[in-house]
Amino acid sequence: MTATAEQVTDAITYHGEGPCWWPGWGGLRWVDMLAGDLLTLRPGGRVDRLHVGEVAAFVRPRTAGGYIVAVERGIALADGPDDVPVPLPPLWDDAGVRMNDGGCDPEGNLWAGSMAYDARPGGGDLWRVDTRGRGAVVLRGTTIANGIAFPSDGGPAWFNDSGEGRTDRLRPGTPRWADVGPESLDRSTVHRPDDGVPDGLVLDAEGCVWTALHGAGRVVRLSPDGAVLDAVTVPAHQVTACTLGGDDLRDLYITTSRENLEEPEAQAGALFRVRVDVPGVPVLPFGG
Repeated sequence: MTATAEQVTDAITYHGEGPCWWPGWGGLRWVDMLAGDLLTLRPGGRVDRLHVGEVAAFVRPRTAGGYIVAVERGIALADGPDDVPVPLPPLWDDAGVRMNDGGCDPEGNLWAGSMAYDARPGGGDLWRVDTRGRGAVVLRGTTIANGIAFPSDGGPAWFNDSGEGRTDRLRPGTPRWADVGPESLDRSTVHRPDDGVPDGLVLDAEGCVWTALHGAGRVVRLSPDGAVLDAVTVPAHQVTACTLGGDDLRDLYITTSRENLEEPEAQAGALFRVRVDVPGVPVLPFGG
């Protein structure tokens, strides 16, 4: 499959990121990361915007209702789908490091990647936040910890480090993801693209993953062993992330950015969509 995505919204974000589909909040949400805003696509195409902090890195539903959103140096919790989230104490003190992307494992833990504002090599970490809000570093010295997705059966996870230009598989060295630490997490690279930088990603029902290639204007579908199976072209080069949504989970939504563009692009910062053959899987919620 080779297709071109259609534009859904105007270029309304500076750095669109982290799309997530969840029927409980009405469908699609994503973030304007460096504006600190959470965006919701409403029926008819209206977009609602809620300011949640200096940074809004990504959003996930909570099992008990509401949502969790990653803010600059930690997380914030909302009890209802449209409530203003309340931040928990920061996970770290270094003001030069911020949240980036993340997702939840089948046990309800949140996995959240960080990065240095100057994107220095090894300046970030991959954190796990348990259902009581307690954080622990599980992978040290990442550069731009980005998209992460866990299958519901507890198998290997997918993980992108944009700073290192690689898509990896993560395997726990323990029976439970909740017990994984820096010494018990196996990390192996399965794909390095020839063009573009791996950014956000989403898992589908066949165990493959769609990953955005920042700078290449493309989203590709990778097999479990890292082979490129399909590609979608996006009319904005800085493709940031993607998710599968719609009633049948076959709408691939794609976010884009105009951050640091050397030459203006009229569609940079818009949301895009394309129909795909294989549906996604329901997003895993945060258990806290």
